[in-house]
Amino acid sequence: MENKTTKTKVLIIGSGPAGMTAALYSARADLAPVVIAGAEPGGQLMWTTSVDNYPGFPDGIQGPKLMQDMIKQAEKYGTKMVYDEAVTVNLAQRPFQITTKNGESFSAESVILATGASARWLEVPGEEKLKGKGVHSCATCDGFFYKDKTVAVVGAGDSAMEEANFLTKFATKVIMLIRKGEDEPLRASEIMLKRARANQKIEWMYNVEITELEGEEKLQNVKLKNNATNTVSDLKVDGVFVAIGHDPNTKFFQDFVTVDEKGYVEAKRPPQTNIEGVFVAGDVNDWKYRQAVTAAGAGCKAAMEARWYLTEKEDTQPTDI
Repeated sequence: MENKTTKTKVLIIGSGPAGMTAALYSARADLAPVVIAGAEPGGQLMWTTSVDNYPGFPDGIQGPKLMQDMIKQAEKYGTKMVYDEAVTVNLAQRPFQITTKNGESFSAESVILATGASARWLEVPGEEKLKGKGVHSCATCDGFFYKDKTVAVVGAGDSAMEEANFLTKFATKVIMLIRKGEDEPLRASEIMLKRARANQKIEWMYNVEITELEGEEKLQNVKLKNNATNTVSDLKVDGVFVAIGHDPNTKFFQDFVTVDEKGYVEAKRPPQTNIEGVFVAGDVNDWKYRQAVTAAGAGCKAAMEARWYLTEKEDTQPTDI
């Protein structure tokens, strides 16, 4: 028996701040949006403990709680949540066609891509358990919690240098963990390297890589391997920030939508992509800011643009949401 196809005016792929804000605005416009929540509902904030830089929460809010509230608010106005992963899309035909991992099919008049970007992790023992408990991927998000503490940064590119410099606003010491030797060239640009090396709070360890992260409720110890001598040592720090890059989640639709050399969705007139009726919001398009509040703002714009697009198709004038 053939699976039934669900029809919708607005289909949103992704359930982070961008996707859920787009859902809220679409639902309040009486468009009954469908959200395909993805493999990790809630996005990267599900790995964050306290969020202190989202407006409206002077005492902070737990990342998972913020996302649960966003989902609840969007559902209140008629959003349908699908807790599955989109695996195939056809954006070359209209209406657009989307299929999930479990075989559900959707037909949409407009699509908002809010799939985000995934931080690259070390994939060492203990990392998964300690995410948000001493192991992080965003200094802007979590650096404040390390006031007067010692932290380590893993990475050798511009992002790592920027994270390290930012962390010195709070931490008493930032230790850079570099896999290469001291005399080998690093990926970071000369200007970013110069800035980091001039910062007296930053110390450098070369020829090292993390082999294990230890701790129960929080990070307690870092196992380091020296690549030159193969010896293993312990490093006591309060936090580790992994800054080895992000990968935009675009693989299953990049054959249709224009992406840049890093895989991020291009939008010459944000949030409109190269396909009319397909919009983009959040970290899948934004490699620079990567903040919950900027993603939410982009989700709002994408929803409004989607509504205006649908309204124009019906030959009526848009009104405020």
